[in-house]
Amino acid sequence: MTKIFSDLNFATCWEAIADAIPDADALLCGDTRRSWREYEQRAARLAAALDARDLPLGANVGLALYNGTEYSEVQFGCFKQRVTPFNVNFRYTAKELKSLLADADAQVLFFDASLAEAVNEIRGELPLVRLFVQVGGTSLQTGVDSPQARGSAPQASGSAPNWAEEYESLLDRHEPAPRIERSGQDLWMLFTGGTTGNPKGVMWPHANMIQTMKATYAGLKQTIPTTVEEVVETMRSIAAAGRVTRQLAAAPLMHGTSGISALTTHMTGGTIITLEERSFSGKALFEGVERHRATHLTIVGDAFSRPMLEALEEAEAKKDPYNLSSIFLILSSGVMWSAPIKQRLLEFNPRMRLMDSLGSSEGVGFAAKLETDAKTATTARFSLGEFTKVINEEGREVKPGSGERGRLALGGALPLGYYKDPKKSEETWPTIDGRRYSIPGDFATVEADGTITLLGRGSACINTGGEKVYPEEVEEALKIHPAVADCNVVGVPDERWGQAIVGVVQLRDPGVEDSTLIQSVKESLAGYKAPKHIVRVDELKRQANGKSNYRWATQTANEALGIETK
Repeated sequence: MTKIFSDLNFATCWEAIADAIPDADALLCGDTRRSWREYEQRAARLAAALDARDLPLGANVGLALYNGTEYSEVQFGCFKQRVTPFNVNFRYTAKELKSLLADADAQVLFFDASLAEAVNEIRGELPLVRLFVQVGGTSLQTGVDSPQARGSAPQASGSAPNWAEEYESLLDRHEPAPRIERSGQDLWMLFTGGTTGNPKGVMWPHANMIQTMKATYAGLKQTIPTTVEEVVETMRSIAAAGRVTRQLAAAPLMHGTSGISALTTHMTGGTIITLEERSFSGKALFEGVERHRATHLTIVGDAFSRPMLEALEEAEAKKDPYNLSSIFLILSSGVMWSAPIKQRLLEFNPRMRLMDSLGSSEGVGFAAKLETDAKTATTARFSLGEFTKVINEEGREVKPGSGERGRLALGGALPLGYYKDPKKSEETWPTIDGRRYSIPGDFATVEADGTITLLGRGSACINTGGEKVYPEEVEEALKIHPAVADCNVVGVPDERWGQAIVGVVQLRDPGVEDSTLIQSVKESLAGYKAPKHIVRVDELKRQANGKSNYRWATQTANEALGIETK
């Protein structure tokens, strides 16, 4: 049974913060600024709009949105109304969107205008959804074409299609909803690709997610609050010490890295900064840092830090370096962050700190490594969190220096489980010796000094740029092409993405182009799931029982691509 640590609720805490610092910055994106007063009022208008739809307590609300002020506003509005917001990957195809929204029992969907065509294609197959709300876009009647509006479904008189509400108009039509009593057991849901193929919704009670912020409060020299009054008092102490967080969410808010960090930032009265650009750019990031004086950056490993480093080196070569003096911390989680890149970043600003965090949607605080010295930065070496241990198959702790491989097990504040999947929930959050743990499947060894070396997931799950991709769905997409007789899909080391997806294929028609096969996958799956390379083999080797031989396929891919492995 999951322990609930307090009765704190995000909405109630943030309302109190808005009352205490109404004129302080809450959200920044380009020229758009929302003070805490405006942030709370806009969220209250959205809560009223949701209330008008008679949504049941805890109803699930999808956010298929890019970074921007709207993402946070919608979340806050959902929290106010005691419905459950959940992330939707804006890269999904119509087919993938339908599957996720149906599995999530979504009753409301907020979607970016660029997704209007895909949503229009599937909306008739989502009978539970009673409200579609489009964010962004421009009315086609005006003759103005914007990147967000291109390719969208037929428009009505406003900027949204006639089957959807337009976000700003929806807010304008409603007065702020009155504040209500809420519970620490209200949910925030984070969908993860995980290791079983289909996305799974991790159900986080507000109170437990807030409890995972204990280490952040400790770093700010504060104890974690347990009442709303303590939240405000602690926020004031942080401000008085000049340590207010101005977090630039470089990674998408739909991912746990930026999403969870943003919840933490707002709990301490800080500011969330997002970029207007839809694709990541190191240049845009550092221009945003300078413009908004960002103190914290949230990224996903080398996929973000490598372009950041390139932008810094380019500016240095032009003798026009960026002003990095405001940056206190860069936080990365979810994928490998290479030591050489950490070292070079610290050379550009030795005063900043790099936090390499090992966490997952299923648990926060497994392990971390704080890098402060360019000379000692490492890859995949972490210190265990307060409630983490490494256990072997018998459930016993791995002895430091033994060389034994074990799985990371996290206690403390945990989610309730996966939405509608008690079997998988029991597997991921088992009870051992009367204590519940989160064990999503990360393997590690424990060094003699107590630190760990991360080995990775014990499954064939591929982590590319922070996105988890399950090989079987890509294999299925490849096999649809008539030229493919059989295939395996594996991940190989990649400097930027952590892992690159490779299709190891046995062909019926050797004349087919690699680019044709890759494009065929993109027609049924999100682009990031498509192979970056195709490796051709005369015969695909399988195990005696017919199962995939991923070890052979990975070795074959590495050899064909000239990748050296230990």
